[in-house]
Amino acid sequence: MDVAITGADFVTCLGDADATFAALREGVDGGEPLRFYDTGRMGVTRGYHVDDDEGDDQDELSLRAGRWLARCVDGAVRQAGIDPARERVSVIVGTGLRELRAVERWALDGVPVRRRDLHFDAAVRAVVPEVTEVITVSNACSASGHALALAQDMLAAGEADAVVAAGCDAMTESMLTMIGRVSDAPTAALQPFQEGRAGVLLGEGAVAVVLQPTTAEGIRPLATVLGTGLSCDAHHETAPDVGGIVAAMRDAHGRAGVSPQDIGLVLAHGTGTALNDPTEAAALNEVFAGAAPGPLVTGVKGAIGHTSGSAALMSLLIAVESIRTGSVPATVGLSEPIPQAAGLRLVVGESADCDARVAQVNAFGFGGVNAVSIIRVDR
Repeated sequence: MDVAITGADFVTCLGDADATFAALREGVDGGEPLRFYDTGRMGVTRGYHVDDDEGDDQDELSLRAGRWLARCVDGAVRQAGIDPARERVSVIVGTGLRELRAVERWALDGVPVRRRDLHFDAAVRAVVPEVTEVITVSNACSASGHALALAQDMLAAGEADAVVAAGCDAMTESMLTMIGRVSDAPTAALQPFQEGRAGVLLGEGAVAVVLQPTTAEGIRPLATVLGTGLSCDAHHETAPDVGGIVAAMRDAHGRAGVSPQDIGLVLAHGTGTALNDPTEAAALNEVFAGAAPGPLVTGVKGAIGHTSGSAALMSLLIAVESIRTGSVPATVGLSEPIPQAAGLRLVVGESADCDARVAQVNAFGFGGVNAVSIIRVDR
């Protein structure tokens, strides 16, 4: 079932949606030294922080993801013009880490946290109290892609008049420590598909989109979601698998009723890691073989970091803006593509003109939890 995106909002290290789009066009790298952590013992020195002036010193690092989420849900609902007091509106939040930082501060520093605040129900209801339900799904780095798929299913089943699909994540000490153990030295920059890339760096932020049936009265769609394909290949705890990724892409194409030749733009997962980039490149080359010249391919993590659970929907909205404006931002940090990406039309150096109407958005998570979405934008 096609569904319309009628409202959207997000926040990244580069600012709100407008500021992020502008910075992407300029090729800005939003990375900076980590602000809140003892970097000497983590093996990570840089990240992509959201500026957040809310909260006192005691609460500086607690429940930040929920604050950003609330801001974005409120903005998206307002733009869509839906009324949760009169319509059945559900909210599905995809996240990798939930409010893990608050748990860390409780365990390590004794900062109290109410257990109910670790779920996003309270944060969402603070801005839209009348919503029918708030569901949290934790599907690693493809979480908001899974939230989008579930939202489509709910609308198709008639279980809601509108669904807000969202994603959010904030950095945590445990996750930073984990990625710091992968590289021999701290990663200086996240460089998707770059030869000699050094690894991933964390970003943070939140995103929300309002979905309604395309038949809903009076809507003004920003874009149409044609389909979302999912796979759970369980190939390895962390390593991606070409077969699982290809399966998700082909599932998405089948659900959307498109062929590879119809797709003019791909927003890649592109984490800048040793395993993801060649695996994703191989999957793209397999799926788009024979679809010459093939879609333009770009990724945004070099600019905003790996935003975990919110990554899929952030990439989706950047795809919408790229098609709307006819300009695809270059992949920040990419100058010399890996050999495995030969044959892909990677956007390198400067923005590329784009007359596409259909885009594919990739999101892959640990354990082979993959989500691929197909969207159409009518200018």
